[in-house]
Amino acid sequence: MNNKNNNKVAGKAAELISKSGPLVALILLCIFLTFKNENFFTSTNLLNVARQAALNGFLSLGMMVCILTAGIDLSIGYTMTLSTIIMAKCAVEAGVNPVLCLIIGILTGGLLGLVNGLLLTKCKLPHPFISTLGTQNIYKGIGLVITGATPIAGMPAVVKWAGSSFLSSSQDSFLGKIPSSFVIMLIVYVLFSVFLNYTTLGRHIYAVGGNINTAGLSGINVDFVRTSVYVISGVMAALGGIMLTGRTDSVYPLSGNLLENDAIAAVIIGGTSFFGGKGNVLGTFTGVLLIAVLRNGLNLLNVSSDMQTIFLGAIIIVAVFIDVVRGGGFKRVKRMKKEEKAAA
Repeated sequence: MNNKNNNKVAGKAAELISKSGPLVALILLCIFLTFKNENFFTSTNLLNVARQAALNGFLSLGMMVCILTAGIDLSIGYTMTLSTIIMAKCAVEAGVNPVLCLIIGILTGGLLGLVNGLLLTKCKLPHPFISTLGTQNIYKGIGLVITGATPIAGMPAVVKWAGSSFLSSSQDSFLGKIPSSFVIMLIVYVLFSVFLNYTTLGRHIYAVGGNINTAGLSGINVDFVRTSVYVISGVMAALGGIMLTGRTDSVYPLSGNLLENDAIAAVIIGGTSFFGGKGNVLGTFTGVLLIAVLRNGLNLLNVSSDMQTIFLGAIIIVAVFIDVVRGGGFKRVKRMKKEEKAAA
């Protein structure tokens, strides 16, 4: 009896350590950077980190729901870019109402995500890696053609407010130092947590990622769920693009380059399993902050962008390996192969 109790305690302790790992890593990283550079732990720098985290925060939410279904969205960076290009074209060149332009940009993101979903579910492409890799290049090419490979500048005030303003116009007040983009991101994260935990579609996303065959047999419309997550990913990409565009007051046709890497890293570091069915919004938020702090710290330490890319690549590999070991990934892969052979 005592052995069983000890095993339960040990199991709960291991689970707690596993879930709190990203947060512990974030705290240790902050402590390290505080001692290494006196400029890190200042209100100005930390608020700058918060503002920079907003873009990856939105992209990571979209990436998370895709990975929860054992999928991936490699096109997320250029979905963001093309959505904001369409928005900017409407606002700057066509003179459309700015609020309507924001809606058009968000709808464009959802439509591009819908294309990814339909390629997977209706065209029966074998894996979203294939379909989203293809659309990544298509969306990138369309953006370059539409803009002539030149930036679009001069965004309307509502776009600039979302990306570069603060909660108060008084810079001397506390609210005057908090970026609006970070607060908007926090609100969306809270809504996303409610969506995943308390709605039917949210629960179905976990079910499909946990076991797609069982989900289908239980009456879940698997194709609808898998298509929906790519639409959500597209919408989140468009929202992230609005934040970036507002911050820079312009749209660059190559602004989405490699943004999917930071999103994947944040999601996996945050504890979402590449095998699907496991993950939560709080973990992804921690992963987003960890990536933002890491990039900021490396810049303060004068680490070159090339070396930063190496660091990020290594972190992704380590995070995925931990996910495989922690989730019994090797056994799960063998089981999935057996199920595929049995189905054939």
